[in-house]
Amino acid sequence: MESYILPDKNKLRHIPISEFADLINADYDGAITDFLVNEIEKWIFENFDKTIKPNDLMPSKQLMSDLLDISVGTVQNIYRKLENKGLLYSKQCIGTLIADIHNKSINMRKSFSKRDLAVELIKKFIKKNKFKKNMLLPSVRAISKYIGMPVNTTNNAMENLVELGIIEKTANKDLCWVLKNDKFEINIEDKNSLITNVIKDLKKYIKGSMHIGDKLPTHKELAEMFKVGVKTIHSAIEILTNDGIVLPKRGRYGTCVVKIPSESNLQPTIESAIFAKSKFTAKYHYDYIQRAIENLIIENYSVNSKLPSIVELSKMMDVSPNTIRKAFSMLAKEGYLTSVRGKYGGTFVKKLPQSSNKGVPFEWVAVNPKYADFCDN
Repeated sequence: MESYILPDKNKLRHIPISEFADLINADYDGAITDFLVNEIEKWIFENFDKTIKPNDLMPSKQLMSDLLDISVGTVQNIYRKLENKGLLYSKQCIGTLIADIHNKSINMRKSFSKRDLAVELIKKFIKKNKFKKNMLLPSVRAISKYIGMPVNTTNNAMENLVELGIIEKTANKDLCWVLKNDKFEINIEDKNSLITNVIKDLKKYIKGSMHIGDKLPTHKELAEMFKVGVKTIHSAIEILTNDGIVLPKRGRYGTCVVKIPSESNLQPTIESAIFAKSKFTAKYHYDYIQRAIENLIIENYSVNSKLPSIVELSKMMDVSPNTIRKAFSMLAKEGYLTSVRGKYGGTFVKKLPQSSNKGVPFEWVAVNPKYADFCDN
């Protein structure tokens, strides 16, 4: 498994914007973007392991834009060019950080960006149209229309292809790109989303470290292990559940392995055979509470009576207020309850339920007969 990091934004050292004050009104020849890329690259190499270290946070694009009197888009292009050189890396919701230039095997998990996809689509466009070395390419606008990407994204992708040595710029403003190298690979099939990559690593982990019936670590522990957010792990587990590899259960049972990814057939244990999936048991739990409240109404209340509050009922039935709220909502839809706002408001009985036994969803709570003990009465 590759080595990943997940920086804590609150613990990162912020590089002060004053570090780049010397670049204000600097004299330069050529494009401002290329000049600033070269200057910041020089600054990184001169200060690395002295005043700056890996994972130090660069000033925001807005701060750099204000300091240097350039657009945020120009700063974004500068940061991307430096990222292509392996000097910076970025992460959504964190920012742009200094890369470890001595150890490029350590990186950060990130989603496959639109620009990366555009790079592969442009390479595919070049191959499909049989462009040869030294041939002029169409304009960015024409290519963006062909690959179905925004012009700005396509332009960033073209700049990346320049960094990769595949194309180069010309002086022609309308047809300013020429193919420099036609010997390249298209890797679009290998470009996966963050969740897809985490699923791949989860499968490797299950295959190498777990057995049928073993309980997976918590979502929080898996998030720390794979250096991603808990939400990403949750989404990955949902997909593995749909694939029949794991089985989440409510409460202390957690998420258990029911199939090793490399094996073709499902191999259920006793517990996976008798437990319903968590999404089903959750539905049963809500319905159970709803029927319990119906019983409570039938036995203790009359029409227009005021029920206890959601908080009071949640304590009485030892469930979360959200469960009671959902049950109230369902009973209101069925015409049994009504809610009134204000000082004298609350939840009132509109109509008495006829029976608390109807509609209980037992049909999908199944137990395999071979695991059940039967006795004759």
